[in-house]
Amino acid sequence: MFTLQIEHSITDFSTWKAPFDRDPVGRSASGVLAHRIGRPVGELQYIVVELDFADLALAEQLLKNLRTQVWRSPANAPALAGAPKTRIIEAAS
Repeated sequence: MFTLQIEHSITDFSTWKAPFDRDPVGRSASGVLAHRIGRPVGELQYIVVELDFADLALAEQLLKNLRTQVWRSPANAPALAGAPKTRIIEAAS
């Protein structure tokens, strides 16, 4: 199992969440098995998104698509404040 973890500042959660829910990158079709959205306690203008994949190549491809199709487009990422921090984590037993 691989998890694409994305962290970034936002200007407003509701403004950020609406395009996330519209899913401009096609999470399910891209191999996302599950996703979680978290916000650090006391940091309402910051989010952590975790997207789970069975395959590393699918996680890498979705990250590429996010960079080129979503984060560069104000319409697809209207509340993004700054550059997202990303990493792909492999589950360890």
